[in-house]
Amino acid sequence: MIDIRSETLSDYTAIAEVNRLAFGQENEAKLVEKIRNSDRYISELSLVAEVENIVVGHILFSYIDLVGEETLQVLGLAPLAVHPQFQRQGIGSALIKAGLEIAEAKKEAIVIVLGHPHFYTRFGFQPSVVYEIESPFPVPEEFFMVKPLQKYQKQYKGKVVYAAAFDEV
Repeated sequence: MIDIRSETLSDYTAIAEVNRLAFGQENEAKLVEKIRNSDRYISELSLVAEVENIVVGHILFSYIDLVGEETLQVLGLAPLAVHPQFQRQGIGSALIKAGLEIAEAKKEAIVIVLGHPHFYTRFGFQPSVVYEIESPFPVPEEFFMVKPLQKYQKQYKGKVVYAAAFDEV
């Protein structure tokens, strides 16, 4: 049984450990900490997945900028981490679904992710070029994806600018 909820202060160490184990490095754990200490952090969109009261997964949606004719604040999904012993059990999918529901309820417009198309397209993500949204770095276009939410409008186009916290990832 998976329980998904917003993170609390007492989860910080477990979240860092899940990110370290999932990615095999410190970068994502440091990223979470930097975002948490910035104006881009959204507490209700930093979610943990628990199995028997142990944190086994974490997802973070934070604000990033979409710069076009005007600068719009949109959601970036990163990182998504699941403890290696709990991967391929639907925990990452459950975290994404829960996060997208909260984003909809908060009336956010779009979510942007850099990830595997095979995984993220199941949740309605499509290549960002479909929406005239440009990646800030050179990656194959199918890996940089957008999920429009109910509040999405066509003026959401331009180039994505990540917060400085992402510079070291």
